[in-house]
Amino acid sequence: MAKIMIIDDEPAMVEVIVTLCREKGHQVFPFNAPGKALEQLDSIAPQVVITDIKMETMTGFDVLRHIRENHRQTAVILITAFGTTETAVEAMKMGATDYVLKPFKIDELQTRVQKALDFQAAQSEVSYLRKELKNRYRLENIIGTSGKMQSVYNLINKVADTDSTVLIVGESGTGKELVARGLHFNSNRQHHPFVAINCSALPENLLESELFGHKKGAFTGAVADKRGLFEEANLGSIFLDEVNSMAPPLQTKLLRVLQEREIRRVGDNKSISVNVRVIGATNEPLQPKLKDGTFREDLYYRLAVIPIEIPPLRDRLEDVPLLVNHFLQKQASSTGGEPKKIDPQAVDILCHYHYQGNVRELENAIERACALCENDMILPSDLPPHMVDHARGEKHDQNVASMPVGDTLDTFVQQQERAYIEATLAHCGGSREKAASMLGISMATLYRKVEPSKKGAKASA
Repeated sequence: MAKIMIIDDEPAMVEVIVTLCREKGHQVFPFNAPGKALEQLDSIAPQVVITDIKMETMTGFDVLRHIRENHRQTAVILITAFGTTETAVEAMKMGATDYVLKPFKIDELQTRVQKALDFQAAQSEVSYLRKELKNRYRLENIIGTSGKMQSVYNLINKVADTDSTVLIVGESGTGKELVARGLHFNSNRQHHPFVAINCSALPENLLESELFGHKKGAFTGAVADKRGLFEEANLGSIFLDEVNSMAPPLQTKLLRVLQEREIRRVGDNKSISVNVRVIGATNEPLQPKLKDGTFREDLYYRLAVIPIEIPPLRDRLEDVPLLVNHFLQKQASSTGGEPKKIDPQAVDILCHYHYQGNVRELENAIERACALCENDMILPSDLPPHMVDHARGEKHDQNVASMPVGDTLDTFVQQQERAYIEATLAHCGGSREKAASMLGISMATLYRKVEPSKKGAKASA
């Protein structure tokens, strides 16, 4: 059931349309005065408005104009007994959903209303999906509070709404595509396509056809004309991941696109203009490739108008707890349950790991732990064994590095024993009786082991 507003200054016509709509189970709001109808538009919030064009106090075009300015998702059907081709064209230009001539058949109007409802639902869904996409790729979803990540955020905020070409540099798994999508969905191109391709995933001839398209008969298997990804991304953004792997002939063609803003399909001799923002990414520094001639220097400077460097996770380990929490929330969203908790010792292990796979490796570890843990608490035993072993080995190395050297073994043992006794005394509030009982030694032994340190302290004083 939908809410439908009917506006016509002829009461008899309003009654007819009301009857037809109610037959289909819709909730109907009839008005003979268009001004009063528009006053109630906010409170009623109809999905469809059916209005006559020719009315004394206000035309249907005035109603349409008001709705398009204030209620863009509402479908509008215009009805008239004085229809011309010019009127119909004008109605569609102004954003009418449909246009119906009087007299109309009963089933015709009901069909037009249903089509308008389907259109309105589709518009609402598109609007919702666009909002969800933008929310998904908000810059806040690029997790990290470290100084290095703050520099990345600041740069993205500055350049997102420009058309400048960007080159994202970072190891595999650092989140380069997430940054690229963040740039697109926070720019004025956000309502147009975002097209991504991994340049290392296809051989040279197939990559060329994918990027630039081809003409029918250009090569074996080209049975029809094909649009390339640059054409698909027109008015939007194209993300060229691992652009560092692109073969020299394709580098030349990409350079032409960046210089001339036009592409040429494989097998075609005509150029096609494109309006696309190019975002490139590389998982290795390009300077060595410039020196050995495997990457064009002029293309590099065209791509790296604004370079953005994403730090590896091992260089910003202070962001690990935030990322862990983010991935726990993400796992809960995918399963529909409550986020799992994680033991502090497990977090400590994750904070001391050397991430070769970067953020992606951490996310995989959390996904594994969520699947393996037997309750709502992730324990160290739920983490990948190599991460646990690495953390243990690192702590052992740190302990060894901090060990004093130069004393005899007896002296070292005495120092450790004395330190432990003093810590126990402090824990017992200075009570030697309680400390001796906890240590499992006699009061005389406790005095003997503690007094030498006090005598030494007095002698030094």
